[in-house]
Amino acid sequence: MGLRILYAGSPEPACETLKLLFENQNKYGFEIVGVLSNPPSAKGRHKDLIPTPVAAFAQEKNLPVFTPEHLDAAAREEVSQVKADLLVCFAYGHIFGPKFMALFKLGGINLHPSLLPKYRGCSPVPAAILNQDNQTAVTIQTLSPKMDEGDILAQTIIDLNKSETSESLLHESAVIGAELICNILKTTSEKNILPQGKKQEGQASYTGLISKNDAKINWSESAASIEAKIRAYFPEPGCWTSFNNEPLKLLKAEVIPDTQNYQDKENGQVLDYIKNQGIIIKTGKDLLCVKKLQRQGKNPMEYKDFMNGARNFVGTILQ
Repeated sequence: MGLRILYAGSPEPACETLKLLFENQNKYGFEIVGVLSNPPSAKGRHKDLIPTPVAAFAQEKNLPVFTPEHLDAAAREEVSQVKADLLVCFAYGHIFGPKFMALFKLGGINLHPSLLPKYRGCSPVPAAILNQDNQTAVTIQTLSPKMDEGDILAQTIIDLNKSETSESLLHESAVIGAELICNILKTTSEKNILPQGKKQEGQASYTGLISKNDAKINWSESAASIEAKIRAYFPEPGCWTSFNNEPLKLLKAEVIPDTQNYQDKENGQVLDYIKNQGIIIKTGKDLLCVKKLQRQGKNPMEYKDFMNGARNFVGTILQ
């Protein structure tokens, strides 16, 4: 086997890409010799330490797994043992310093799910959905000392139809990105050098970490903006409002016109429940028809099931 790859990533979308790379390594002339991921996190009632999806898959395939808290000298010493030629990264979440990158004679590449230079940073997929963009992209770039400023090696445009969630768009990006990476690795393996990239052009914009407060609904916004927020923050952190002083997540909705002219009603007021349609809520412009909800500590529910247990919901003003 030729080109030796260290793969860096943590969440489920990065695991999807890793699986596809692992399945195709013989076909494209490379070998995944190790995986770098975030440390296990405490989850569940008993706070059991759970590995990231990427680390769990690597362990299943008996690949060396590195989960350092910091990419310090000890981490570099461990990683150097697998003698990787190239670092391939998707959603690892850390900036790689020059000492770490010096371990890889061919440098590194990064999968970034945006139309770079638009939406650099850690939350490009929610940003594209929130802004109701018509297009986004999957970009493979060289790893740079500065966040997402590397040269573009490959880029595939994705047309958006305004039904995508962050979950579905990240899945699509993971699959497309794996194919782009495989083609780059094939060329790199044959020539023993990364293909020539092109400098990013255009106005750069940046995205940051998403907090629970970012996902709180402001009912004075338009129904279209709220519906986009629901899709952008699905499944995490989940778009929410306050009902009876408890958070209530809205998981799926659609926009409908205000044909009844509810201008005298308050924003956030639950106006109606239509059995074959959904729960109708007043917004700053148009109406939001909610299809799926989740009360705190409960499983997600279709709107009909929710209304069976919330008979006085119509007339409530959500905060």
